[in-house]
Amino acid sequence: MIEFDGVSFWFSEDETLIEKKDEVLHNVELVIPKGEFVVLLGRNGSGKSTLAKHCNGLLLPKKGTVNVDGKKTNQSEFLWDIRQKVGLVFQNPDNQIIATTVEEDVAFGPENLGVPQDEIRKRIDQALNIVGMNDFRKKEPHLLSGGQKQRVAIAGVLAMQPEYLVLDEATSMLDPEGRNEIMSLISQLRGSITIFHITHYIEEAVDADRVIIMDQGQIVAQGRPTDIFNQRDQIYEWGLELPLVSETAWILRSRFPELFPSLPLQAEELVAALCSFV
Repeated sequence: MIEFDGVSFWFSEDETLIEKKDEVLHNVELVIPKGEFVVLLGRNGSGKSTLAKHCNGLLLPKKGTVNVDGKKTNQSEFLWDIRQKVGLVFQNPDNQIIATTVEEDVAFGPENLGVPQDEIRKRIDQALNIVGMNDFRKKEPHLLSGGQKQRVAIAGVLAMQPEYLVLDEATSMLDPEGRNEIMSLISQLRGSITIFHITHYIEEAVDADRVIIMDQGQIVAQGRPTDIFNQRDQIYEWGLELPLVSETAWILRSRFPELFPSLPLQAEELVAALCSFV
Protein backbone atom coordinates (compact mmCIF):
# COMPACT_ATOMS: atom_id res chain seq x y z
CA MET A 1 0.00 0.00 0.00
CA ILE A 2 0.89 3.67 -0.32
CA GLU A 3 0.71 5.37 3.06
CA PHE A 4 0.93 9.07 3.88
CA ASP A 5 1.79 9.54 7.54
CA GLY A 6 1.43 13.16 8.75
CA VAL A 7 2.77 14.57 5.48
CA SER A 8 3.28 18.33 5.16
CA PHE A 9 4.99 20.09 2.26
CA TRP A 10 5.88 23.61 1.17
CA PHE A 11 7.91 24.95 -1.74
CA SER A 12 10.93 26.39 0.00
CA GLU A 13 14.57 25.45 0.37
CA ASP A 14 14.27 26.43 4.01
CA GLU A 15 13.17 23.40 6.02
CA THR A 16 11.64 25.74 8.63
CA LEU A 17 8.13 26.82 7.71
CA ILE A 18 7.59 30.48 8.51
CA GLU A 19 3.80 30.60 8.15
CA LYS A 20 1.28 27.79 8.04
CA LYS A 21 -0.47 29.42 5.07
CA ASP A 22 2.59 28.56 2.95
CA GLU A 23 1.90 24.82 3.30
CA VAL A 24 0.72 23.12 0.13
CA LEU A 25 0.04 19.90 2.06
CA HIS A 26 -0.85 19.96 5.74
CA ASN A 27 -0.59 16.86 7.92
CA VAL A 28 -1.99 14.48 5.31
CA GLU A 29 -3.02 11.03 6.54
CA LEU A 30 -3.93 8.65 3.71
CA VAL A 31 -3.76 4.95 2.89
CA ILE A 32 -4.19 3.53 -0.62
CA PRO A 33 -4.41 -0.28 -0.36
CA LYS A 34 -3.51 -2.54 -3.25
CA GLY A 35 -6.35 -3.32 -5.61
CA GLU A 36 -8.45 -0.21 -4.94
CA PHE A 37 -9.72 2.33 -7.44
CA VAL A 38 -9.43 5.59 -5.53
CA VAL A 39 -10.42 9.00 -6.87
CA LEU A 40 -9.07 12.21 -5.35
CA LEU A 41 -11.16 15.34 -5.99
CA GLY A 42 -10.45 18.96 -5.23
CA ARG A 43 -10.61 22.45 -6.65
CA ASN A 44 -7.61 23.99 -8.42
CA GLY A 45 -4.87 24.79 -5.94
CA SER A 46 -6.05 22.32 -3.32
CA GLY A 47 -2.77 20.36 -3.41
CA LYS A 48 -3.81 17.39 -5.55
CA SER A 49 -0.86 17.38 -7.96
CA THR A 50 1.60 17.99 -5.15
CA LEU A 51 0.21 14.95 -3.36
CA ALA A 52 0.46 12.89 -6.56
CA LYS A 53 4.16 13.69 -6.94
CA HIS A 54 4.76 12.41 -3.41
CA CYS A 55 3.49 8.94 -4.34
CA ASN A 56 6.71 7.95 -6.10
CA GLY A 57 9.20 10.35 -4.57
CA LEU A 58 9.25 13.09 -7.19
CA LEU A 59 8.60 15.35 -4.21
CA LEU A 60 9.64 14.48 -0.66
CA PRO A 61 7.77 15.50 2.50
CA LYS A 62 9.07 18.36 4.61
CA LYS A 63 7.37 16.65 7.56
CA GLY A 64 6.04 13.12 7.91
CA THR A 65 6.71 10.16 5.63
CA VAL A 66 5.36 8.46 2.52
CA ASN A 67 5.71 4.67 2.53
CA VAL A 68 5.29 2.42 -0.50
CA ASP A 69 4.99 -1.21 0.54
CA GLY A 70 6.91 -0.33 3.67
CA LYS A 71 9.70 1.61 1.95
CA LYS A 72 10.08 5.32 2.73
CA THR A 73 10.43 7.68 -0.23
CA ASN A 74 12.85 9.89 1.71
CA GLN A 75 15.38 7.07 1.88
CA SER A 76 17.34 7.31 -1.37
CA GLU A 77 18.23 3.61 -1.43
CA PHE A 78 14.53 2.77 -1.95
CA LEU A 79 13.68 5.32 -4.66
CA TRP A 80 14.57 3.07 -7.61
CA ASP A 81 12.27 0.29 -6.35
CA ILE A 82 9.50 2.75 -5.48
CA ARG A 83 9.51 4.34 -8.93
CA GLN A 84 9.22 0.93 -10.53
CA LYS A 85 6.24 0.14 -8.33
CA VAL A 86 4.42 3.48 -8.77
CA GLY A 87 3.79 4.70 -12.32
CA LEU A 88 2.79 8.34 -12.71
CA VAL A 89 0.87 9.76 -15.69
CA PHE A 90 0.91 13.55 -15.98
CA GLN A 91 -1.67 16.10 -17.02
CA ASN A 92 -0.13 16.91 -20.39
CA PRO A 93 0.85 13.83 -22.46
CA ASP A 94 3.22 15.97 -24.55
CA ASN A 95 5.41 16.27 -21.45
CA GLN A 96 5.64 12.50 -21.15
CA ILE A 97 6.01 11.35 -24.78
CA ILE A 98 9.60 11.68 -26.01
CA ALA A 99 10.16 9.21 -28.89
CA THR A 100 9.51 9.55 -32.62
CA THR A 101 7.06 6.63 -32.88
CA VAL A 102 4.46 5.19 -30.55
CA GLU A 103 6.17 1.84 -30.04
CA GLU A 104 9.55 3.48 -29.39
CA ASP A 105 7.97 5.63 -26.72
CA VAL A 106 6.36 2.64 -25.01
CA ALA A 107 9.74 0.86 -25.10
CA PHE A 108 11.57 3.75 -23.40
CA GLY A 109 10.68 2.84 -19.82
CA PRO A 110 11.48 -0.90 -19.98
CA GLU A 111 14.75 -0.15 -21.79
CA ASN A 112 15.82 2.12 -18.94
CA LEU A 113 14.96 -0.63 -16.48
CA GLY A 114 17.34 -2.98 -18.29
CA VAL A 115 14.61 -5.35 -19.48
CA PRO A 116 15.84 -7.82 -22.15
CA GLN A 117 14.83 -7.00 -25.74
CA ASP A 118 12.58 -10.04 -26.18
CA GLU A 119 10.70 -9.12 -23.03
CA ILE A 120 10.46 -5.46 -24.11
CA ARG A 121 8.76 -6.54 -27.35
CA LYS A 122 6.23 -8.58 -25.40
CA ARG A 123 5.56 -5.66 -23.06
CA ILE A 124 5.07 -3.24 -25.96
CA ASP A 125 2.55 -5.57 -27.59
CA GLN A 126 0.71 -6.14 -24.34
CA ALA A 127 0.58 -2.47 -23.32
CA LEU A 128 -0.56 -1.24 -26.75
CA ASN A 129 -3.27 -3.90 -26.86
CA ILE A 130 -4.51 -2.91 -23.41
CA VAL A 131 -4.86 0.77 -24.35
CA GLY A 132 -6.21 0.01 -27.84
CA MET A 133 -3.33 1.64 -29.71
CA ASN A 134 -1.74 -1.34 -31.47
CA ASP A 135 -2.81 -0.10 -34.90
CA PHE A 136 -0.96 3.17 -34.24
CA ARG A 137 2.35 1.67 -33.16
CA LYS A 138 4.30 3.07 -36.15
CA LYS A 139 2.64 6.51 -35.96
CA GLU A 140 4.43 9.66 -34.91
CA PRO A 141 2.93 10.78 -31.57
CA HIS A 142 2.43 14.39 -32.70
CA LEU A 143 -0.10 13.15 -35.29
CA LEU A 144 -2.36 11.65 -32.60
CA SER A 145 -5.33 13.19 -30.85
CA GLY A 146 -5.09 14.26 -27.22
CA GLY A 147 -6.88 11.15 -26.00
CA GLN A 148 -4.68 8.90 -28.11
CA LYS A 149 -1.52 10.59 -26.80
CA GLN A 150 -2.68 10.06 -23.23
CA ARG A 151 -3.34 6.39 -23.95
CA VAL A 152 0.21 6.10 -25.31
CA ALA A 153 1.53 7.77 -22.15
CA ILE A 154 -0.40 5.25 -20.05
CA ALA A 155 0.92 2.39 -22.20
CA GLY A 156 4.47 3.60 -21.55
CA VAL A 157 3.83 3.37 -17.82
CA LEU A 158 2.08 0.00 -18.05
CA ALA A 159 5.03 -1.43 -19.99
CA MET A 160 7.12 -0.96 -16.85
CA GLN A 161 4.61 -3.22 -15.05
CA PRO A 162 3.99 -1.04 -11.99
CA GLU A 163 1.79 -2.15 -9.12
CA TYR A 164 0.23 1.31 -8.71
CA LEU A 165 -0.99 3.67 -11.44
CA VAL A 166 -1.26 7.33 -10.40
CA LEU A 167 -3.13 9.55 -12.87
CA ASP A 168 -2.46 13.22 -12.13
CA GLU A 169 -5.25 15.19 -13.83
CA ALA A 170 -4.78 12.91 -16.85
CA THR A 171 -8.12 13.94 -18.38
CA SER A 172 -8.04 17.67 -17.69
CA MET A 173 -6.60 18.72 -21.08
CA LEU A 174 -8.84 16.43 -23.13
CA ASP A 175 -12.12 17.03 -24.92
CA PRO A 176 -15.17 14.97 -23.85
CA GLU A 177 -14.36 12.19 -26.31
CA GLY A 178 -10.78 11.95 -25.06
CA ARG A 179 -11.96 11.95 -21.45
CA ASN A 180 -14.36 9.11 -22.21
CA GLU A 181 -11.51 7.13 -23.81
CA ILE A 182 -9.37 7.43 -20.69
CA MET A 183 -12.23 6.61 -18.31
CA SER A 184 -13.09 3.53 -20.39
CA LEU A 185 -9.46 2.47 -20.15
CA ILE A 186 -9.51 2.96 -16.37
CA SER A 187 -12.60 0.72 -16.17
CA GLN A 188 -10.75 -1.90 -18.19
CA LEU A 189 -7.66 -1.75 -15.95
CA ARG A 190 -9.63 -1.77 -12.74
CA GLY A 191 -8.95 -4.85 -10.65
CA SER A 192 -5.65 -5.65 -12.35
CA ILE A 193 -3.73 -2.71 -10.87
CA THR A 194 -4.20 -0.20 -8.06
CA ILE A 195 -5.49 3.07 -9.56
CA PHE A 196 -5.21 6.46 -7.89
CA HIS A 197 -7.03 8.90 -10.16
CA ILE A 198 -6.68 12.60 -9.36
CA THR A 199 -9.17 14.93 -11.03
CA HIS A 200 -11.47 17.89 -10.60
CA TYR A 201 -14.21 16.28 -12.73
CA ILE A 202 -16.54 14.85 -10.11
CA GLU A 203 -18.35 12.67 -12.68
CA GLU A 204 -15.18 10.59 -12.96
CA ALA A 205 -15.58 9.48 -9.34
CA VAL A 206 -19.01 7.86 -9.48
CA ASP A 207 -17.64 4.32 -10.02
CA ALA A 208 -14.73 4.58 -7.57
CA ASP A 209 -14.27 2.24 -4.64
CA ARG A 210 -13.47 5.31 -2.54
CA VAL A 211 -13.64 9.05 -3.05
CA ILE A 212 -11.31 11.47 -1.27
CA ILE A 213 -11.93 15.22 -1.12
CA MET A 214 -9.00 17.57 -0.69
CA ASP A 215 -9.20 21.28 0.12
CA GLN A 216 -6.51 23.76 1.16
CA GLY A 217 -3.89 21.05 1.41
CA GLN A 218 -5.90 18.78 3.67
CA ILE A 219 -8.11 15.73 3.25
CA VAL A 220 -11.53 16.93 4.36
CA ALA A 221 -13.66 13.88 3.54
CA GLN A 222 -13.44 10.34 2.21
CA GLY A 223 -15.85 7.47 1.72
CA ARG A 224 -18.00 5.70 -0.83
CA PRO A 225 -19.23 7.85 -3.73
CA THR A 226 -22.83 7.64 -2.50
CA ASP A 227 -21.86 8.85 0.97
CA ILE A 228 -19.75 11.72 -0.36
CA PHE A 229 -22.22 12.95 -2.96
CA ASN A 230 -25.05 13.04 -0.44
CA GLN A 231 -23.16 15.89 1.28
CA ARG A 232 -24.39 18.43 -1.25
CA ASP A 233 -23.77 21.60 0.74
CA GLN A 234 -20.26 20.55 1.66
CA ILE A 235 -19.50 19.59 -1.95
CA TYR A 236 -20.17 23.18 -3.01
CA GLU A 237 -18.20 24.57 -0.07
CA TRP A 238 -15.21 22.54 -1.26
CA GLY A 239 -15.42 24.21 -4.68
CA LEU A 240 -16.93 21.22 -6.49
CA GLU A 241 -20.28 20.47 -8.09
CA LEU A 242 -22.46 17.39 -7.97
CA PRO A 243 -22.68 15.22 -11.09
CA LEU A 244 -25.64 16.32 -13.22
CA VAL A 245 -27.61 13.16 -12.42
CA SER A 246 -27.20 13.68 -8.66
CA GLU A 247 -27.99 17.40 -8.86
CA THR A 248 -31.17 16.64 -10.82
CA ALA A 249 -32.17 14.05 -8.23
CA TRP A 250 -31.49 16.51 -5.42
CA ILE A 251 -33.82 19.10 -6.98
CA LEU A 252 -36.53 16.48 -7.45
CA ARG A 253 -36.11 15.20 -3.90
CA SER A 254 -36.67 18.72 -2.52
CA ARG A 255 -40.25 18.42 -3.87
CA PHE A 256 -40.72 14.67 -3.42
CA PRO A 257 -38.70 13.61 -0.33
CA GLU A 258 -39.73 9.97 -0.62
CA LEU A 259 -38.36 9.70 -4.16
CA PHE A 260 -34.66 9.13 -3.44
CA PRO A 261 -33.53 7.66 -0.09
CA SER A 262 -30.00 8.28 -1.42
CA LEU A 263 -28.90 10.23 -4.44
CA PRO A 264 -28.45 8.22 -7.66
CA LEU A 265 -25.07 8.55 -9.34
CA GLN A 266 -25.88 7.02 -12.71
CA ALA A 267 -28.55 8.00 -15.24
CA GLU A 268 -29.91 4.44 -15.16
CA GLU A 269 -30.48 4.70 -11.39
CA LEU A 270 -32.30 8.01 -11.83
CA VAL A 271 -34.58 6.61 -14.53
CA ALA A 272 -35.34 3.46 -12.51
CA ALA A 273 -36.25 5.50 -9.44
CA LEU A 274 -38.52 7.79 -11.45
CA CYS A 275 -40.25 4.86 -13.17
CA SER A 276 -40.89 3.07 -9.87
CA PHE A 277 -42.24 6.29 -8.34
CA VAL A 278 -44.72 6.82 -11.17
